[in-house]
Amino acid sequence: MANVFFVPQYIVTGENALAAGGEYMKDFGSRALIVTDDMMVQLGNVGKLTDVLDKNGISYVIYSKVNSEPTHGMVDDGVKIYKEEKCEFLIGLGGGSPMDTAKAIGTVVANGGSIKDYMGRKIEKDMPPVVAIPTTAGTGSEATKVSIITDTDSGVKMNLNDLKLLAKLAIIDPIFTLTAPPSVTAATGVDALCHAIEAYTSKKAFAMSDIFAKEAVKKIFANLYEVYSNGANIEARREMAIAALEGGIAFSNASVTIVHGMSRPIGALFHVAHGLSNAMLLKVCLPYIRKGATNRLCQLAKEIGVFRQGMTTDEGADAFLVATYALLRTLNIPSPAEHGIDKKEFFEKIPKMTKDAIASGSPGNCRNEPTPEEIEELYKKLWM
Repeated sequence: MANVFFVPQYIVTGENALAAGGEYMKDFGSRALIVTDDMMVQLGNVGKLTDVLDKNGISYVIYSKVNSEPTHGMVDDGVKIYKEEKCEFLIGLGGGSPMDTAKAIGTVVANGGSIKDYMGRKIEKDMPPVVAIPTTAGTGSEATKVSIITDTDSGVKMNLNDLKLLAKLAIIDPIFTLTAPPSVTAATGVDALCHAIEAYTSKKAFAMSDIFAKEAVKKIFANLYEVYSNGANIEARREMAIAALEGGIAFSNASVTIVHGMSRPIGALFHVAHGLSNAMLLKVCLPYIRKGATNRLCQLAKEIGVFRQGMTTDEGADAFLVATYALLRTLNIPSPAEHGIDKKEFFEKIPKMTKDAIASGSPGNCRNEPTPEEIEELYKKLWM
């Protein structure tokens, strides 16, 4: 079977990557729409970017109203600003939300209509150049052909997936991740881990995606707790930033599976940040993933050094699960109850969440495709 492998046209990594990226941005146009959030302005991250734009003679307008769960309304507002300000390209600066929103804005600018029109549809026209600059090490949006936008009219998180959603330039500068607090560092780091595990165990996995998935898993196990407990460690931050990029490349090519499929409805209905809802689900979903991917989880145990000579494949897979559970405990990932979600309301919405999870297509990428009843049971296990 033939497989197509894709990444952004340009990827600039390492310290001073932002400055180096300025040379590429000059070719994209003379006026940019910066899509970000208010916290990025307050932390000075937008200032770092605008300094580079000023140095390279690029004018800009800042749209900083993108919160942790972007909606179609935010995309509409961004499209209006882009057109009124006669912008020529977009820069998404922040976590996955601003980057996904920048890609969605570019899609509507080029193709018209509303972003709601593109759920499950092929995108015909190329969007203007998009520069993706992550400030967390987790979402991988800088490397993906995916944009997740909530349709607030239907309460559905739309999973837009098309090659035309790839950023033109990804800038991976670990200096931006230094501002991420421990809780965000943990949730986004586990998000990256989910990307890598799901891509590696997906039935769409192939040799090239496997390379990036395995490398991401190794880096995350080696560095996530360090950046959580010692956020100033720039070397560990750099490794996590690369791991997030690798995880993004892996799942953009091989797809995610059950964790992400179940996560999006929680985010849409209970306003839980995407990385956090993935982190909540990983522990309950891993045993299910194991049923269809024992060999693959055993291989991941070897990659992170917990497989011991003489272990069977089953024992190796179990060793990976144990190591993952141990990592999650050190990161203090809150449960739905600890996050403030009402149990009664959650259980009432399980049928809708199950329906939406299956409709996303992601659970169908599992090697053991789940039934609706199995997904419902996994949702319930979040409260056990």
